[in-house]
Amino acid sequence: MITQFKTIGIIGKPSDPSIAETLITLLQFLKEQNYDIVIANNSKQFIDDDLIKAYSLETLGNYCDLIIAAGGDGTFLSAARCSARYNIPIIGINLGRVGFLVDISPEKMCESLKEILAGNYNPEQRYFLNTKIIRDNKIIHEEDALNEVVIHRWVTPSMIEIVTHINGQFLNSQRSDGLIISTPTGSTAYALSAGGPILHPALNALVLVPLNPHVLSNRPIVINDNCEIEISFCQTKQINAQVTCDYLEIPEVRISDKILITKAATAIQILHPKSYDFFDILRKKLNWSGGH
Repeated sequence: MITQFKTIGIIGKPSDPSIAETLITLLQFLKEQNYDIVIANNSKQFIDDDLIKAYSLETLGNYCDLIIAAGGDGTFLSAARCSARYNIPIIGINLGRVGFLVDISPEKMCESLKEILAGNYNPEQRYFLNTKIIRDNKIIHEEDALNEVVIHRWVTPSMIEIVTHINGQFLNSQRSDGLIISTPTGSTAYALSAGGPILHPALNALVLVPLNPHVLSNRPIVINDNCEIEISFCQTKQINAQVTCDYLEIPEVRISDKILITKAATAIQILHPKSYDFFDILRKKLNWSGGH
């Protein structure tokens, strides 16, 4: 496998000065390998090199053919939007607390990158969910999410009443704090904290996980990822609800609104080292037994 990467874009965790040492090491390594480098505006503060050009997250993909995200999963999610927008692959360096998406440690960073940039890697596609807010038969907001879409109560002590249809068929009506619709990628994020199952990234599946349901028999359910999910509300008075797509908020959803969630056409390609092992990551991150 031969790669043709020429210019590499760097996206770091903008709120954490402790990443500076890793970024400097990364930049020095890439320079020694004769790659051109660009960096996100909000990461330029951590390096002292006026020759490296900085661009916004929205436009960085115009100037590179590979992205390296250095931070935690939150940094990776921001970088993933840039990756998907410009259809360029992405690599994750783990500088966060857990990091299911950023799989390369700082200690093995140069070794792993040398292998990947030489063309020895395992590519993996991860897809997005597309969310549309429908009001009066018009799309008033549209957003994508790599991890999950969450419908939850907002600025109110009361539960919300959610009605779910799958491909036009009624699934259930539930009173709860909300509902998570997660991709396999997001199954190790908020959905896991809410009691949902872990889905292998290769599965063509979604998981729906209720948040603190009033009826305890309301359990997570796994469905095919080609389904259309329609969420509506059955309150008789106005509610305060919010929809989030990963870290992006869509506030002030009305009881008359419908929320349509489908698998998006966009996807990202993650480049893993040849040694990448999803189950090994689960064992390490979740402190499972490592014995055989």
